[in-house]
Amino acid sequence: MFPSDENEISEENESTEAAEAAPAFDEDGVSPEQLEVGRLLFAKECTFVLGAVKLDQIPTTSLPEIAFAGRSNVGKSSLINTLTRRKYLARTSNTPGRTQEINFFNLDEKLMIADLPGFGYAKVSRSRVEEWTKLVNSYLKGRAQLRRVLLLVDSRHGLKSSDLEVMKMLDVAAVSYQIVLTKSDKIGKVDCARLIKKINEKAKHHTALHPEVIATSSRKGIGIDILRARLAALCED
Repeated sequence: MFPSDENEISEENESTEAAEAAPAFDEDGVSPEQLEVGRLLFAKECTFVLGAVKLDQIPTTSLPEIAFAGRSNVGKSSLINTLTRRKYLARTSNTPGRTQEINFFNLDEKLMIADLPGFGYAKVSRSRVEEWTKLVNSYLKGRAQLRRVLLLVDSRHGLKSSDLEVMKMLDVAAVSYQIVLTKSDKIGKVDCARLIKKINEKAKHHTALHPEVIATSSRKGIGIDILRARLAALCED
């Protein structure tokens, strides 16, 4: 056997070993192991803790925390229910502005989930809006264990002016946030890809925005396993 052939075989063996040792990732950059960790976490018991209407009512805890934010009727409650495999954990409503408090849920003593009041509502007084805004602002700035805010955006409508205002608020508060598209089954894959591209272009101007956009559908289960994996990873961090 020639030396050159021997080198080629050695390099081929090294490449094979490296490929076998490296974790496999799907097109979304999530490994099967990460998906399984997310599945196991969100299969655990999740319970309602309380609804806070004042800052002093917010529970004291050292658990890592994820907050869900978004316009009214964007699908926050539906997404939380789907993630936790519960039908009625978070209440859903067709009345804009129905959720007037920060609702907290404890996932197996490993993760605290905060459901923030929906914004963009029209059937409440200005003074009430100011009260809710002040509560949310105070919560965001004073929550050291808050790992990330998930800003939910309706895939059919894209970013609205109220979404951009909240993004500016999160940038100022220096709170890491990530855009999660809801109801992605209502639009085609091509339109969804275009929307994500537009959002990524805007991301350049927002310092606290996480670059990955996750498209989901509570009705079809799209992106749910990926989101579970991402949130589970934040718990570990």
